[in-house]
Amino acid sequence: MYRVGILTSGGDCQGLNAVIRAVAKSLYEEFDDKVEIYGIRNGYAGLIDGEIHKMSKSDFSGILTLGGTILGTSRRPFKMMRVIDDVTGIDKVKNMKSNYKKFGLDCIVVLGGNGTHKSAHMLSEEGLNVVSLPKTIDNDVWGTDITFGFQSACDIAVNVIDCIHTTATSHGRIFIVEVMGHKVGWLTLNAGIAGGADIILIPEIPYNIEKVAAVINKRESEGKSFSILAVAEGAISDKDAALKKKELKALRATQHYPSAAYRVADELSEYISNEIRVTVPGHFQRGGSPCAYDRVLCTRLGAAAARLIKEKHFGCMVGMINGRTVPVPLFEVAGKLKTVPLDSPLIRDAKDLGISFGD
Repeated sequence: MYRVGILTSGGDCQGLNAVIRAVAKSLYEEFDDKVEIYGIRNGYAGLIDGEIHKMSKSDFSGILTLGGTILGTSRRPFKMMRVIDDVTGIDKVKNMKSNYKKFGLDCIVVLGGNGTHKSAHMLSEEGLNVVSLPKTIDNDVWGTDITFGFQSACDIAVNVIDCIHTTATSHGRIFIVEVMGHKVGWLTLNAGIAGGADIILIPEIPYNIEKVAAVINKRESEGKSFSILAVAEGAISDKDAALKKKELKALRATQHYPSAAYRVADELSEYISNEIRVTVPGHFQRGGSPCAYDRVLCTRLGAAAARLIKEKHFGCMVGMINGRTVPVPLFEVAGKLKTVPLDSPLIRDAKDLGISFGD
């Protein structure tokens, strides 16, 4: 009997349950039911603490459309993985290896984003058989064209922008919609284009607030009484981007903005006369059922993971490249961030449409 553990780590997103289901159903087929699947509770925390339980086929029924994760999740910073806990004296890596052996696991399937993949690579180097899958609404995992959860979150963000359009046009106001994405702008870029935003601010392109204001004032002079800005959580001005990390941290400590959108709104207020309103959909973007695209993507990724396990092809992530599932070595994925390239066709096409990036 082959034993496979599954865990979901990091922030939640749509599609986690769809992937769990796909992995399980495909494993039962690949191994002719001669496989046992063990759920690991709350991410790496469950592997550390031994919160592992055998699952049955019925556990994977009816979860394709279910949001969140039936296994629970948690964040365990990679930089702390090898640090011995001062209070409990727990050696996290030692515990994970010990529980892997204790439950007789032949492999673990890890669903997660960048930090999760660093830890997955570490466990692989420690001798555990690991297959991972790329999960994040940010679409910033290296080695795959797309991550599951991204399209569902994008659809939600677009819906927010669509709804804002009606009130923006009715009142002639400036609306700033903050889209998730601390370090990369894939979600904001796609949602901004799809939602018809006039200005898109992403972390990769530091903005000049005077240029942003100039675009808004120009629109007003042309008889367009409203403007919509799609602003990433990690959007940063050119002045702030020029600061060193310590200087920027010190500056942020003196500011009391709830988030980037409010900072942009305050900066804009010095240059424009229109009323400015901020909308932050926040964790709405992570919630709810996965969209049809993500359900198909999750199914394909999960089935590919099961094939790799059957072939004993470990130490890799299942990526989606040019419409095909491919195994990507974990050492190529771990520690790398897939940012929006400045020469991205999406940016070029958006600028051709007249969308401003504040640069």
